[in-house]
Amino acid sequence: MTDAVATTHILSGNLSDILNFLAAAGGLGAAAMGLVDSTKAFWGGPSNFGFGYIRCAVEPFLVKGSETTSGFGADDVVRTLKANWLNGVAKADQKAKARSLIHLGLTQGNAAALAAAARVDPEKLTSLAQKIAAGTKANPDEIAVLGQFDAVVSAVLDAAYERGDQKYRNASKFLAMLVATALGAIGGWFVFGTNSVWSYVASEQFGLSLLVGLSATPLAPVAKDLASSLQAAVAAVSTVKR
Repeated sequence: MTDAVATTHILSGNLSDILNFLAAAGGLGAAAMGLVDSTKAFWGGPSNFGFGYIRCAVEPFLVKGSETTSGFGADDVVRTLKANWLNGVAKADQKAKARSLIHLGLTQGNAAALAAAARVDPEKLTSLAQKIAAGTKANPDEIAVLGQFDAVVSAVLDAAYERGDQKYRNASKFLAMLVATALGAIGGWFVFGTNSVWSYVASEQFGLSLLVGLSATPLAPVAKDLASSLQAAVAAVSTVKR
C-alpha cells in the first residue's frame, strides 16, 4: 500500500509538471500563430506563399498582349486569382474561376497556342473558337476536344492549388515556430533571467524555454486533448495501484 501511495504521488507530481508544460506550450503556440496571421494585414503576409505554383500553372493558358477580344488580359487574370488566393476563397471556387477565365481568353488567334499547352488537337480547338465567335453550332469532335482541354486544365489547376496550399500551410507553421521560439526565449529571460544575458543563455532554463517554444506550434491544436488524456491515464493507473 505504501508503494502504491508513493507511486501515485510521483505520478501526480510529474503530471503537474507535464500539464504546466503543455499549457505553456499550447498558449505560446496559439499566440505565435495569431501573430503570424496578423501579418496578413501587410500586403497579404504569409498568404503570398504558394501562389507562385498557381501563377506558373495558368501562365501557359493566358492570353498575352492584345490577342484577346474580351478586354480581360493576362495581368487581370493573375490579379483576380491572387486576390481570391489572398482572401482565402474556397479552393473549389478558385479553381472554377480560373477555368472560367481561361475559357474567356480562348480566341481564334490563341487557340493553337492553348491547344499546344493542353496537348489537344489545335485545328479542332481553333475551329471551335471560330464557331463560338460566329455563334454557330460545334460538331461532336470539337466538343470532345473542348472536354479534353477542360480535363487537362482541371488537372493542372488541381495540382497547382494543392501544392500552393501545402506550401502556405507549411510556411505559416514554420514562421509560427520561429515566433514561438523567440517568444519562449524572451519569456524565459523574464522568468529565469539573471543580470547577465550570457549566463541565461548558458543555463538549463534557456534550453527549457527554447524547448517550449519549439514544441509550441505543433502542440497548440492538441494541447487540451493531450492534457485530458494524460490526466485520465494517471487516474486509471492510480485506481489500479489501489
